[in-house]
Amino acid sequence: MITTTIYDFEARSIDGRTVSLADYRGKVLLIVNTASACGFTPQFAGLQSLWQAYGERGLAVLGFPSNEFGGQDPGSNDEIASFCQLNYGVSFPMMAKVEVNGAGAHPLYRWLTGEVKGLLGTRAIKWNFTKFLVGRDGRVLGRYAPTDKPESLTRDIEAALAA
Repeated sequence: MITTTIYDFEARSIDGRTVSLADYRGKVLLIVNTASACGFTPQFAGLQSLWQAYGERGLAVLGFPSNEFGGQDPGSNDEIASFCQLNYGVSFPMMAKVEVNGAGAHPLYRWLTGEVKGLLGTRAIKWNFTKFLVGRDGRVLGRYAPTDKPESLTRDIEAALAA
């Protein structure tokens, strides 16, 4: 079977449940690899703001913690969930910690990085808080660098929600 949309994947929620991404069919998704001890960690607040502003219109923000970059998310899934909730009021879905690069990369991330290349045509995720915007049809619309603040994505999110 050839995987063609995001709906062909599953992930584990931060509390251990299996989540079919088909459950998000018809929504616009913003998928982000996160870390709790990174210079970009304050972006959790911006991601939460997007979730609150656009969630009722069909945006789902999905956070995927990763400890790959500088060991900046060493905690357990429970510790990560507590940190995000206590420090940033995160209520959008957080998934279990994953790898985003290499042989151990989560299948979703292997697919995402193959769909839209990064800077200079690279596939690899370069750092925490790389973002992927997925349209209501399950296809990747864009890839955003860690330096792209969540609020800078509003125009693209609004266009995806209107499509």
